[in-house]
Amino acid sequence: MTTSLTTPFVMPESGLGRTLTAAVGNTPVLWVSDPLTPSDRGFWAKLEGFNPGGIKDRPALHMVKRARARGNLRPGARIIESTSGTLGLGLALAGKVHGHPVTVVTDPGIEVDMHRLLSAHGATVDMVSAPHPTGGWQEARRLRVAELLAQDPGAWCPDQYNNPDNAAGYAGLAGELFQQLGNVDVLVCSVGTGGHSAGISRVLRALTPRLKMIGVDSTGSTIFGQPARTRMMRGLGSSILPRNVAYDQFAEVHWVAPAEAVWTCRELARSHHPSGGWSVGAVALVAGWAARTHPIGTRIAAVFPDSPHRYLSTVYNDDYCEEYGLLGVRPADHPEELATPTEAEAVRWTRCARVTDPLTRITATEHGG
Repeated sequence: MTTSLTTPFVMPESGLGRTLTAAVGNTPVLWVSDPLTPSDRGFWAKLEGFNPGGIKDRPALHMVKRARARGNLRPGARIIESTSGTLGLGLALAGKVHGHPVTVVTDPGIEVDMHRLLSAHGATVDMVSAPHPTGGWQEARRLRVAELLAQDPGAWCPDQYNNPDNAAGYAGLAGELFQQLGNVDVLVCSVGTGGHSAGISRVLRALTPRLKMIGVDSTGSTIFGQPARTRMMRGLGSSILPRNVAYDQFAEVHWVAPAEAVWTCRELARSHHPSGGWSVGAVALVAGWAARTHPIGTRIAAVFPDSPHRYLSTVYNDDYCEEYGLLGVRPADHPEELATPTEAEAVRWTRCARVTDPLTRITATEHGG
């Protein structure tokens, strides 16, 4: 299993129907091995880029459906949300399905390709102009969402960072994984809003209680207690602390730097054909390490959130990557190690086997704990 021509897909029965929702879900899994692992080892990649807009089609449809059922989202009302892109595509899809206009609030870091895709799918793109002094671009976007909601009292915001329906929207993905692979020993997920790692792990853990989950974050992200820095990678990491992150579900966390993700994305594309963006590169790097370091026969599943198409101007653009020093940076064979998430700042691929909730730690410190 060393090339894209001989690597097996496991494809569930395809959905059939006359609505857009039939195109979401039932995504394939792909065996990924050499060169990310020795040829006798590997991991299963869940290819969420086969959804029309990527992995967040699932929670977007679920959040909108639940909000309509509760009466929080009235017929024809506008949906307004902060996003770096993928959820925006999902909300544009959900808006078409249920008849809602969609406004996505984003920032200048959005990829040109994603901006064009959002507009092409009918979403109104609202761009903030400056980061928040302490909360960065994400907080600036959230404040802009609040402004737009005040101007349109009938509008609704999914609040993907804190809405439990976000995580619940991934139950189907977890069920597909179990149907496709059976028991999963190790699950590798990127972490941004925390939705898909929480939603998938809770369902899989009920089916396979000894599941081990590995979180993959971006350098410069605060989610697991690191200091906030300007981040290049979109789709994983955060400059705020989303409450959907299920810290108790993680056995360990890895931070990955942009150049390491770029190298892995390109290596995936060259050797296996399916690839994706920043999150896919970071997850594949860590899943490959997990396959190399766990006993042979350990069943490892890695969630690939999207496809390469929105990253043609960044991850797969030689000029862009050369400008930012991202070309030819082969990751180390093993991550650096931290005893605690706050021991030192992670500036390259780094692992910590101790996971704590930073907000709990901050609260304890404020109360003298």
